[in-house]
Amino acid sequence: MAARTYEAITGFFVQDALTTSTDIGPTPDFFGLVSKSWADFVDGIDKLCSKPSDTVSHKVLFLARHGQDNVAMIKYSQKEWDETWAVLEGDGELTWGPDPRLTPIGEEQARSAHAAWKRELLRGVPVPQRFYCSPLTRAIRTLELTFEGVLPSHLKPVILENCREHNGAHSCDKRRAKSAVQSEFPNFVFEEGFEEEDVSWTSKRETRENMERRAKLVLDRIFQDNHDDTYISVTAHSGWIKSVLRVVGREDYDLPTGGVIVVVVKGTVR
Repeated sequence: MAARTYEAITGFFVQDALTTSTDIGPTPDFFGLVSKSWADFVDGIDKLCSKPSDTVSHKVLFLARHGQDNVAMIKYSQKEWDETWAVLEGDGELTWGPDPRLTPIGEEQARSAHAAWKRELLRGVPVPQRFYCSPLTRAIRTLELTFEGVLPSHLKPVILENCREHNGAHSCDKRRAKSAVQSEFPNFVFEEGFEEEDVSWTSKRETRENMERRAKLVLDRIFQDNHDDTYISVTAHSGWIKSVLRVVGREDYDLPTGGVIVVVVKGTVR
């Protein structure tokens, strides 16, 4: 696989100049598109992609964060969570590991994202041509609810190990066995070589540098495997999305649960 570097092309979306969604919410009108015209946006992307080059290509990434899954993060302070509860699977009242499901609020957040996509489809938003997802249940279920009736019938979302959340130590970030996920979500497919058991999860928390390495590997795959596809959807996690943003050279963005951020990325083969 050719070595690539990545750069965010900014100016298309209001989020490009923000680090938080406080003022615009998880799924703002036009997903934050400055021009408020998807036709104009597509024209601009077509112009970027029409310049012939063996070394430069562009992708539009629709990055989605899963809905709420772990109310223990609300019950306990950040200090209590980090120092005591994160490594456990529950407290006798709540269960949060391994691999927790969406809460009822989380399911509603995913349905709100679905409504946002239906709204933007009426305005001409380009439908993603490829769909990728974290292997954790909260992300898979979010994608399923978000794109119900939207996902083209011939496309099956691909589950990628490297799209998972900040890995290790915290029980909520340990995934289920491949066969269990496959049985519950038969309309998803796994990348080649996906392990049955969660062999990458350890008792040690993953470093920021390794998260960014994983994020770059996913970008490498997207750019390598989708030569003719420009619009890509990835449903994942806050920590993973922040890692992608750092890899493409832009500021962190605090995407809320159930939120969507669109990023235009230039990839250059070195």
